[in-house]
Amino acid sequence: MTIITDTKCAGYSRAGHPERPARITTTVEQLKNQTELELEWQTPTTVSDGQILRAHSPEMLARLKIPHDFDGDTPYYENISGYAHASAAAALDALKLARRGENSFSLMRPPGHHATREQQMGFCYLNNVAIAALEALATGTKRVAVFDFDVHHGNGTEDILLDREGVAFYSIHQYPAYPGTGAAHRGKNCFNYPLAPSTPRGTWLATLARAMDNMKKFGPELIAVSAGFDAYMRDPLAAGTLQAEDFYRLGQELRMTRIPFFSVLEGGYSSDLPELISAYLKGMTGQ
Repeated sequence: MTIITDTKCAGYSRAGHPERPARITTTVEQLKNQTELELEWQTPTTVSDGQILRAHSPEMLARLKIPHDFDGDTPYYENISGYAHASAAAALDALKLARRGENSFSLMRPPGHHATREQQMGFCYLNNVAIAALEALATGTKRVAVFDFDVHHGNGTEDILLDREGVAFYSIHQYPAYPGTGAAHRGKNCFNYPLAPSTPRGTWLATLARAMDNMKKFGPELIAVSAGFDAYMRDPLAAGTLQAEDFYRLGQELRMTRIPFFSVLEGGYSSDLPELISAYLKGMTGQ
């Protein structure tokens, strides 16, 4: 199992903002101190403008360098363009490892799945998972699935991938909730599984299983996972009901598909995030 991360991604913050450096630093600390998982560590390489522009407009890419907040949730930080590029590069590195049959997890910030083709929003500046999925399609993979289990709808990923040939998007999320999208399926290839706030855990798990079964019927050669851990019962930003062991089960179910997959960190704002990520990684590796 390879973890792609960089201490530099903890270099930006705003007081009181839930998307904080400790999400990465405490998780890295726990993973480096544990002995159950055999981990390799890698820093991100690079991403080209051409790879980013498959998912985003030139104007959006240029906007990253203009010192003005993107919205109330998504501040401008000095060098946010560099941080966002590194996070996108890590997703591409995770893709390369998955293609070699290796387990991989991009443990980076900023997250990405709310970033649309034209707009930064929801703590997200570039859509890491969409950039990686489109890179896979452009370099020989015929069918790619994006599986998003973050508690918030991956509206940006849907916006970028809607009705594109060779790719399908599956999102299980709380609705109503930010960003207010994801109430129903869209187009030919975007499949949404909305769940009301405080939906009983058993119903949430059954919906996850149904979405995964439908994804397998699509017949993907590769799965890109938007791994958000904010459907956890004690996450402060939503009203999910999952427990740590359920993230183990998610990793296990993905492993049991026998389809190459890679994961990129999206949300997860509880102080228990290191435990949740560890559970998921153990499920991925069968520990």
